[in-house]
Amino acid sequence: MWTALYVASIVAVNWMFTAIPPWPTPLGDLYLATLVVGFVFVLRDYAQREAGHAVLAATVAGGVLTWFIVEPAIAVASVTAFMLSEMVDWGVYSFLRRPLSQRILISSLISVPLDTLAFQYLAGYLTPAAFLTEIASKAVGVLLVWYLLHLRDRKLALAA
Repeated sequence: MWTALYVASIVAVNWMFTAIPPWPTPLGDLYLATLVVGFVFVLRDYAQREAGHAVLAATVAGGVLTWFIVEPAIAVASVTAFMLSEMVDWGVYSFLRRPLSQRILISSLISVPLDTLAFQYLAGYLTPAAFLTEIASKAVGVLLVWYLLHLRDRKLALAA
């Protein structure tokens, strides 16, 4: 279920970048998609727990579907950015032996700015407003997942 929602969210947020006009700001154009893209990362974390390394195939599937819905440059930018951040996450998840909630925070410190910069640069949407908003959106999503997992870890520790 999480993996399917993740794939659908990739397509939806990429569609939003092209279908909804940006708002001009003093710091450059601001896209509605940058406000909601953080939830794609929340879904990716749950999809990764559900599908393991097969989440990379889900990312590619989202890119392929995006290719047929929006312009190919957006699909290429999206898959490239997701793959870069997914590789960072894979490294952190594979080599750090810390609780999941800590691995999510650590990997996000690297993968979120990398993903945002790669996508926005390749797609031609890079402005200070878009970059900062997308980072903030992803940070909210990451902190939400971290908090939920932290509560779960505390509950399990108390039960033990």
